[in-house]
Amino acid sequence: MTNNVLNEATSQVKKLRRSRSDKMIAGVCGGVARMIGVDAAILRIILVAATLLGFGTGAILYVAAWILMPEEDAAM
Repeated sequence: MTNNVLNEATSQVKKLRRSRSDKMIAGVCGGVARMIGVDAAILRIILVAATLLGFGTGAILYVAAWILMPEEDAAM
């Protein structure tokens, strides 16, 4: 009984992974967009605006996410 509940709970958990299919550079925006349920183009526009208006903050966050986020499995 406990294993079934645990398996169901872990199958419903969304994991933050870089996308292999929806990517322009490293798949960070595609992975975040899949996790929160929005279009990746919207996140890319926000990231560019944050980079231009925030003195490069968006680019720094993108590189940090690129390094820290694991890439999704090939089977996904």
